[in-house]
Amino acid sequence: MIPEAIGSLLHYCSKIKALRHGLYLHAAALKTGMLSDVVVSNHVLNMYAKCGKITYARQLFDEMSERNLVSWSAMISGYDQVGQPLLAFDLFSQMRLVPNEYVLASVISACASLMALVQGQQIHAQSLKFGSATISFVSNALISMYMKCGQCNDALCVHDEASELNAVSYNALIAGFVENQQPEKGIEVFKLMHHKGFVPDKYTFAGMLGICNSSDDFWKGTQLHCQAIKLKIDSSAFIGNVIVTMYSKFNLIEEAEKSCRVIEEKDLISWNTLITACSRCKDYKKALSVFKEMSNENCVQPDDFTFAGVLAACAGLASIRHGQQIHANMIRTRQYQDVGVGNALVNMYAKCGSIRNAYDTFSRMLHRNLVSWNTIIAGFGNHGLGVNAIEHFEMMKTLGVKPDSVTFVGLLAACNHAGLVEEGQLYFNSMEETYGISPDLEHFCCIIDLLGRSGRLKEAEEYMKKLPFGHDPIVLGSMLSASRLHGDVVIGEHLARQLLKLQPVTTSPYVLLSNLYAANETWGGVAEAWKMLKGSGLKKEPGHSLIDVMGIFEKFKMADFSHPRIEEIKDILETLNWAVNEVSSNH
Repeated sequence: MIPEAIGSLLHYCSKIKALRHGLYLHAAALKTGMLSDVVVSNHVLNMYAKCGKITYARQLFDEMSERNLVSWSAMISGYDQVGQPLLAFDLFSQMRLVPNEYVLASVISACASLMALVQGQQIHAQSLKFGSATISFVSNALISMYMKCGQCNDALCVHDEASELNAVSYNALIAGFVENQQPEKGIEVFKLMHHKGFVPDKYTFAGMLGICNSSDDFWKGTQLHCQAIKLKIDSSAFIGNVIVTMYSKFNLIEEAEKSCRVIEEKDLISWNTLITACSRCKDYKKALSVFKEMSNENCVQPDDFTFAGVLAACAGLASIRHGQQIHANMIRTRQYQDVGVGNALVNMYAKCGSIRNAYDTFSRMLHRNLVSWNTIIAGFGNHGLGVNAIEHFEMMKTLGVKPDSVTFVGLLAACNHAGLVEEGQLYFNSMEETYGISPDLEHFCCIIDLLGRSGRLKEAEEYMKKLPFGHDPIVLGSMLSASRLHGDVVIGEHLARQLLKLQPVTTSPYVLLSNLYAANETWGGVAEAWKMLKGSGLKKEPGHSLIDVMGIFEKFKMADFSHPRIEEIKDILETLNWAVNEVSSNH
């Protein structure tokens, strides 16, 4: 076999990532002595790098008796492509040859991954010195590097000076502006790209769709979706997944599901995206049905993200039955448990009312992070086990885990539910003094609710006066609820007037005020409160119950008789009512 032939075959193996065939060819080159040829060695080195076997590539690189620019380029590029940018940069520092454009592009990409602006600027200077800065893939790498480092103006300068602009150049600018929270500039670049005659590709749309994050961006998002359909790229998993995510942000789960169904070859990310979208839109029942469909198709195996998403759906439904089935599936099919999945299990059991199972899962976790501790603390708090929550907070600190804002929300809520007023005040006051965490609205609501529930309304009012969230509707509502609980009509009326001035978007303030008057037997006030509610145009959302019957969730609303088996339900209720009356009459 001649060197040119083996080199050609190795190059093909690199392109299709055929590692096994590449190993055979490496053995053949070694056996025939062709490995001493630097061109053949470079092909073997490149094959290992492209197949992700970077350790093999480095071993060969170190053993090479002769190295040329291609050898260094292949090795540096390999490190960058497998996500080891620091090793790529270190190797570049050892290189004594004049770098070519391929080396420069790879090491610039490594600087972007490392957010190493100073080093990136130095390599930019080298690329200018050697005349490579205007070559398209070098300038594109520079644009991405500057954008990653937050230097948008520098990225624009590189773009303006580039001699060979292409779609990748514009995509790098769009993605960069989106990452740097400058969506309007991203839209301007998108329009300019059209004006220059470049056809947007899947990377363009991935960047642009990332701009659409709120309901205000609905029309923008649908227009982009229409363009993607027109270009026939909406059915690819790469774009379809982003479209599903976008519609879930608009809380349009039906549109999200339709977009997912259009994807021709769904990958694991497609299924995970749809499950997450269902949970985000609080359609937990659909999330479980999507997981079931995914399992039945047997086309992809669920991963940690799948299990975390579907366990979140179980927690949302408070369905311990489904949660336990999924937990059993994981025990049967997975040898190791990711910390994120462990956290999801703890959360699921806690939300489903089984704090014992939640704590057992937490105790068995081999690795715990801050989220693990926050989850168990919140779980204890929601179950009224304030002392346990405090114990675990202290244990967490002893182990060197630093609490964050979420930790204190769980801790203060735990003190609230357990009536630990002094402890709650102590932890609230320590947030900024000891941990440097400024209390936000959630923490403030917790302390106000804690003091309000315990009847210390005057102290709660003092907090409201000295802290910035005193006039927030949620805080005022919490205080109004506490006033009703303790029958303080004077404070309650004052709070209600403040709250109603803010034009509430829910019926709660009116109902709370009505209940406050009713508890004090001020019936004229009750009538006035309901009159104000009627005049506001708001309607009270009817309460509902969700019941799990053999894995099927049945929803019952007050005064709603639309259930398909309503006649059977009424017969059973009449039978039960008769039985109760019989027992009562006999006693």
